[in-house]
Amino acid sequence: MPLKYLEAPDVKMLVDEIIERLDFSHIVPQSVYCYRSKGSKSKRIIARIHGFGKMWQKAFGLPPAYVIEVLSERYDRLSQEDKEKTVLHELMHIPKGFKGGFRHHKGYVSRQQVEKMYKEYKKRKRESR
Repeated sequence: MPLKYLEAPDVKMLVDEIIERLDFSHIVPQSVYCYRSKGSKSKRIIARIHGFGKMWQKAFGLPPAYVIEVLSERYDRLSQEDKEKTVLHELMHIPKGFKGGFRHHKGYVSRQQVEKMYKEYKKRKRESR
């Protein structure tokens, strides 16, 4: 089966909620797009983030943007908690400058940091009810 990409409005809603609740004010929600891929041969990946780098921005005269891709075969089977942690993990890769680049796993995007931020997300979610 060839790889297919479909818009993922459920993921986009989660992205927007996490951005708002965790005050990721450096992230421009309108410039984060979400897609679900089907047919990936990848073995361990649940989701990935793609940046629209400087070279492409200059070539096309467009602003920075990011795409969060969830791999349907794995992501769709996750619990809601694991979906939230996965999306949070991908958002943590977006640096403060929001210029199309990435934060790498070393130092900032770690399991420990995701857990810490996830606890804060859940706390703020409970408080807003």
